[in-house]
Amino acid sequence: MSLRQLSLTERVGQLFMVGFEGREVSSDLADWLSTYSWGGVIIFGRNVDSPAQLLRLIQDLQSLAQRRYQRPLLVAVDQEGGRVSRLKVPFTPFPSAATLGHTGSERLVYDVGHAMARELRAVGINMDMAPVLDVLTNPGNTVIGDRAFGSHAGAVARLGTAFIQGMRAAGVLTVGKHFPGHGDTVLDSHVALPVCERTATQLHACELLPFRAAIAAGIEAIMTAHVIYPTWDAQHPATLSPTILTEILREAMGFTGVIVTDDLGMAAVAETLPWQEIPLRALGAGADLLLICHDRGRQEGAYTRVLDAARSGELPEVVLNQAVARVQRLQSRLHSGLQSDASLVPLTCIGSAVHRAFVETVRAQHAEVDSKGDSHGT
Repeated sequence: MSLRQLSLTERVGQLFMVGFEGREVSSDLADWLSTYSWGGVIIFGRNVDSPAQLLRLIQDLQSLAQRRYQRPLLVAVDQEGGRVSRLKVPFTPFPSAATLGHTGSERLVYDVGHAMARELRAVGINMDMAPVLDVLTNPGNTVIGDRAFGSHAGAVARLGTAFIQGMRAAGVLTVGKHFPGHGDTVLDSHVALPVCERTATQLHACELLPFRAAIAAGIEAIMTAHVIYPTWDAQHPATLSPTILTEILREAMGFTGVIVTDDLGMAAVAETLPWQEIPLRALGAGADLLLICHDRGRQEGAYTRVLDAARSGELPEVVLNQAVARVQRLQSRLHSGLQSDASLVPLTCIGSAVHRAFVETVRAQHAEVDSKGDSHGT
């Protein structure tokens, strides 16, 4: 359906990406998805028993979406490689970004991104919450740590772009994170609100560089950071900051894709404001897609608050429609039949000898670099 064909309740639902319980589309889950018209879902380990089961689950989700909207549902997962990998064996255990970064090889990063995307496509996942584009300038930053390609902005930009290109070539949308940069923090935004004390000059020269490169490469979506940057906005984390999302990311950097929030249930934002105000503040700041990974009560409460604001005019219709239009453009970029046609990428590619060989090649090149005492600028 086009934007004009969607009711107000459906347009509001399209602004949310939600997590859910279960490994099959029960009648309860089907009713819930249809009632709220969510724009996307995110997969966690709780939804996975096997590749074949996951494919059936996603095919059933897509059938619901196609019947209702005649367009694909965004189906995302956090599959970065290394310790942030929601899909476990038999999926290939791809190495962390830091391990890839240590090799300094764009070709290897491209190949790993391509192989990872093939495994996602085999089960119907069309969007990966990767790559991490944070520059690890603080070695004590354990929440990012080995999730980053390295500590030099140029290397992160170069390798992050290679990963994006590899994924895109295999038909998977990418989400660069965490804008404008989570690499110089100490606190974990899952449990606290970090502050990044970098100057504007430092942020432009370092943190923003990989995001500029990703935008130039045509990245489809960018995820916000639940981090305060006092040099730009001392009151609001980036997720809730019009200065950072609209003035810097949209206007100064020219990003026209979808701005996705990090999980709004994380303590960095969830414990700083009344819960139901957070999604509305994020939309007002410039976000398009509101990620809420857990808790039906919170997901439904957030939806109701945004719907009430849209009805009353508190959320201007132009803001609502612009966000929905961006989400719909993202959905439209997915190839027809991508989610439902298992023959496009067979399940046998998952954990295949070819993909395992990529992992061994990365390990070998990592060891070779170590033996030379050269980190390739990462």
